[in-house]
Amino acid sequence: MKDVPAIKTLLSSPKKIVITTHANPDGDALGSSLGLFLFLKKHGHQVDVITPTSYPDFLTWMKGNQDVIVNKDSTFSGISKKMAGAEVIFCLDFSGLKRINNLGPLVAKSKAKKILIDHHLDPEDFADYSLWNTKSSATAELVFDFIEGLGGQKDIDKDIAECLYAGIMTDTGSFKHPSTSAKTHRVVAELMDAGANINKVNRTIYDTNSLNRLRFIGYALMEKLVVLDKVKAAYFVITAEEHERFHLKSGDTEGLVNYALSIKDIELAAIIMEREDEIKLSFRSVGDRAVNTFAAEHFEGGGHKNAAGGHSQDTLENTVEKFKRLIESQ
Repeated sequence: MKDVPAIKTLLSSPKKIVITTHANPDGDALGSSLGLFLFLKKHGHQVDVITPTSYPDFLTWMKGNQDVIVNKDSTFSGISKKMAGAEVIFCLDFSGLKRINNLGPLVAKSKAKKILIDHHLDPEDFADYSLWNTKSSATAELVFDFIEGLGGQKDIDKDIAECLYAGIMTDTGSFKHPSTSAKTHRVVAELMDAGANINKVNRTIYDTNSLNRLRFIGYALMEKLVVLDKVKAAYFVITAEEHERFHLKSGDTEGLVNYALSIKDIELAAIIMEREDEIKLSFRSVGDRAVNTFAAEHFEGGGHKNAAGGHSQDTLENTVEKFKRLIESQ
């Protein structure tokens, strides 16, 4: 947090600010972005949150969601102008500009001061200021630390607290992941003291399933789960046809990979999904089985030691065969 004093000086007068986060925003990406958005608005700044893609419906309850600008053909021109006119750009929960798709060149070209707040490995050197800590459980936890460093903890109200709590809760797997620390729980206690209704947040995110999603999960568990006992791995392969058949929306496959990881003695789990223009892969692991390096080396991805993602431009069949071959040779 050595850059906080300089950032505090930068923000001492109202600024035009853009906050952006990675494509396919998850709870931490959106929660940290909207928590920071609400805080900066309180201090008189003109703030826009811009996401590279849409995000799941179960995150739309967050305060400020209605103000988020989602990147698409009809909004790209306006987004370009906002990026060009920004004085400060906050880059949250991603370590490289490729993670924000076609917004990357806009950020790179902008003359705005760029501030990175992130907890992923190996950040690119594109930011003027960096609040980066791989030991932090979530970017939302780092945003809390940042607000505290600015002396703004008293400004964390119920809405900000619930956004930040959502980010921490989802990125720690409800406090199950190894990144969860004693400090993480202390931050959550502070958020509860600020008014966060953690029961409401938990239920809104995890217990508002559509019937289609539940039927899909049942189908996937019965028909699509493959277990490789010898290498302590399990995985799902979901085709584009199945995606369409179950009318899956953004976020409906969220958490499916964890069912595979929950099997006794399984140490690595994956979901391989066929989408319109590429194959997406999501990896989870336990212990010392590092999926971030696996994703980076073989599937142009990355992430955390026990939670990572990647993609493939090959066919679904070839991608699955490659995955199996790599896992079985470990």
